Amino acid sequence: MENSQKRKSLPGVAAGFDSVTGKIRRFVSDTMAELGRCTWPNRQQLFESTVLVVVAIAVLAIFVAGVDWIAGLLIRWITLG
Repeated sequence: MENSQKRKSLPGVAAGFDSVTGKIRRFVSDTMAELGRCTWPNRQQLFESTVLVVVAIAVLAIFVAGVDWIAGLLIRWITLG
């Protein structure tokens, strides 16, 4: 007998896992267990990563602004002569 057939024949709590709410509960339970096994960064690592992201965003913003400014100059030069 397959697992799905066994579950359908089981009354009570075991059969509840086949319902939508049972599947949601199982998903949340499995997710919480998996999050417990994760290694989380300490404060220093988190700070360093945050600084790196902010600096990278600033550099990218400056680059995009520079390209926009140069493109604007070229367009003005081409259209206005």
